[in-house]
Amino acid sequence: MRVAAAETIDQKEANLASKAKTLAKRPTKAEQRAEMMEQILDTAELLFSQHGFHGVTLKDVAKQVGVHHTLLNYYFDDKRTLFDAVFARRAVVTIDKRMQALDDYERAAGDNPTVEGALHAFLDTDLDLYIQGGEGWKNYGAFGAQASNSPEGAEFMDKYFDPVVLRLIAILKKALPDAAEEDIFWGYHFVTGALMLTLARTGRIDKLSHGLCRSDDYEAVKARMARFMAAGFRDICNQRRQDRDG
Repeated sequence: MRVAAAETIDQKEANLASKAKTLAKRPTKAEQRAEMMEQILDTAELLFSQHGFHGVTLKDVAKQVGVHHTLLNYYFDDKRTLFDAVFARRAVVTIDKRMQALDDYERAAGDNPTVEGALHAFLDTDLDLYIQGGEGWKNYGAFGAQASNSPEGAEFMDKYFDPVVLRLIAILKKALPDAAEEDIFWGYHFVTGALMLTLARTGRIDKLSHGLCRSDDYEAVKARMARFMAAGFRDICNQRRQDRDG
């Protein structure tokens, strides 16, 4: 009887320990809300990257997440608010990293920055996020590419990315003191166009090159883009100088 009683006590203790462990693992309401928010943002990011702002509804996002669409109104007032939240979530990360890289580069270069050095700081830092960040960051890249080619998206690009772009422009002006200001802005326009096409991952270069190049091979892009674009900046500025000097 004593053995049976001991076993009963041990079993009770084991049950209590199991219940305590279960309760400890149960997420709080705040954690559940945070998890749901991430699910919504991940899903919206993917859908916006594929269909753009006008091609997605809140109902589409809710259906993909597996919840009733009214739940989304608990988190977001409307689709525009959701779009902004998708933009902001990763924008703050890439902006901080780029600003730091540009600051570090300018400090190291002193009075002698180069176009290629500035572009490496601006481009490579961003490309590293897409290389190392997994599918979520790649979806964000495609989302940004979609957004940059629409009036709604361009407005958010202005809102979030203008400061870091103007920081790059300031260093490029130091690197090319004789360049016409409009040439530097046009140069940036061409750089960002190539970057957005890369991040869109359309697969077009894969087909054109018969698989020799891949649109998701960001390591290959990183090895070439800054150098290629720097040559374009220099050529435009040199041509302008030659035309001016006769």
